[in-house]
Amino acid sequence: MYLENINGPADIKKLEVSQLQVLADETRAALINKISKAGGHHGPNLGVVELTVAFHYVFDSPKDKIVFDVSHQCYPHKILTGRKEAFLDETHFGDVTGYTNPNESEHDMFIVGHTSTSVSLALGLAKGRDLNQRSENIIALIGDGSLSGGEALEALDYAGEYDRNLIIIVNDNDQSIAENHGGLYKTLKKLRESNGTAEDNLFRAMGLDYRYLDDGHDTTKLVELFESVKDIDHPVVLHIHTIKGKGLPYAEKDRESWHAGGPFHVEDGSPLYPNEGGESVVFSCLKELLDTNEKAIVLNAATPMGLGFVKGVREEYVDRGQFIDVGIAEENAVAMAGGIARNGGTAVFGTFAPFYQRTYDQMSHDVCLNDSPATFLILSPGAYGMNSNTHIALCDIQMFAHIPNLIYLAPASNEEFVQMFRYATTQKQHPVAIRVVDNLKSTGVADDTDYSVLKNKIERKGSKVALFAVGGLVPMALEAADKVKAQTGTEITVINPRFVSGVDEDLLDSLKKDHSLVITIEDGEVMGGYGQNIAAFYGDSDMRVRCRGISKAFHTEFKAEELLDAHGISVDKLTAEIICALK
Repeated sequence: MYLENINGPADIKKLEVSQLQVLADETRAALINKISKAGGHHGPNLGVVELTVAFHYVFDSPKDKIVFDVSHQCYPHKILTGRKEAFLDETHFGDVTGYTNPNESEHDMFIVGHTSTSVSLALGLAKGRDLNQRSENIIALIGDGSLSGGEALEALDYAGEYDRNLIIIVNDNDQSIAENHGGLYKTLKKLRESNGTAEDNLFRAMGLDYRYLDDGHDTTKLVELFESVKDIDHPVVLHIHTIKGKGLPYAEKDRESWHAGGPFHVEDGSPLYPNEGGESVVFSCLKELLDTNEKAIVLNAATPMGLGFVKGVREEYVDRGQFIDVGIAEENAVAMAGGIARNGGTAVFGTFAPFYQRTYDQMSHDVCLNDSPATFLILSPGAYGMNSNTHIALCDIQMFAHIPNLIYLAPASNEEFVQMFRYATTQKQHPVAIRVVDNLKSTGVADDTDYSVLKNKIERKGSKVALFAVGGLVPMALEAADKVKAQTGTEITVINPRFVSGVDEDLLDSLKKDHSLVITIEDGEVMGGYGQNIAAFYGDSDMRVRCRGISKAFHTEFKAEELLDAHGISVDKLTAEIICALK
């Protein structure tokens, strides 16, 4: 009734306040239409529909600027700022990304997909406004889960001494992806239970003005709250209590499972495409470690499902003191793992590769400088991992392989992962990271390699051309070698590096005898990657080296096979390249 006429915030302002709830209901219906058919971030978006409608009714976007933390909760904003067809019409579902994006709309300030950054970015916008002597409102929208991230606390601390307009909306649904962890959530609970009057107030302690709204789904009260702070002359926190998953009873009840996911049947929440997958090799190894080593502990940073420790499983290990969720605080987890390992424990920290980007200093200084033998699982790196430009991790080798003392292992199969994990969690000499790509398969052959001796594995011995394939690309290399032999009769050499934090100099020297060309393939960026280490080794020799990897860019919305093929990494293109080189 109303949404069909909403093409931007100016149209929302034509409505009466009493009509906003109907617009919110229609917006939620459009949201459900898309996420039920295409998947996405369910709970975060369902919980901020009324808040977003009221926000755009009061503030004047794009003059007034809003920064969405993580931007998991930007779908209603997109619906109301000229992009509703991407939620109503299946043929347009692909027109927008799942995150804010200035390339889509002037109402989006940043491409954002990581947590705890909104207040910092908003402070920067505010200072930019001040330098240009303007007067627009600057707003940050941050969820309670994101407050566990160090950058958010650093920014709140600075905001406490800032003295110009800044509005910080804390969307408190008492949930991160999983449950919240940390002392500050006791403070938020007290504030919710006291209607914002508790003396224990983190935000006031930071020197910030503070206002609380208990019903974040009452459009009238939301409008009143936003109008009361519009054009305010100092920083203020608006603490708003919302319900994650609002509007879908099963999402409200099971907030963790409904944070994000695939398409589903609206009537009961059952998946459109059930996952038939079994227990992951990562979870199996972690569970075996905890069940057989009472001094072992697994740490995670608000993504327990990535390790297989879903609700109903992890509680046993939490009670034992063998599983810790530090919140969205990867830096803390890495340093803690180093401390645990230093003091006699067996520590494993695992999370998704894009989120390790925040931990470089802790990995280098706190762990590796001290040579603390902790284990780190780098989940979903490379082209086969996540494919949004906000969540890609195409530089994990560049990040980890060059830190002294760190051993970075790259299994080519599930069996190699199992053996590498056993080595990493039993040795006491060095920190070890394991590159866990999403395309690992089982070979059916157990691996009994002694990984205390770092050597490459010759998967197939041949001559003339040596093909090095990192991790999950080994099967592709073997298939290309088969085709080369079938078409030319020449058996080439295929090598599985197994570790990417160095090179096997003895093997590389031996190849000089009967090889004239080395080709390296990796599923991350070629610049500064594993292949270029090989090229550097052969720099003053007659060996020709061709390094194949992905170009330096923020690639997005890609299919792994297509991205790799575009960079010469596919069975057909490798076969053709090698045959040409053999002529």
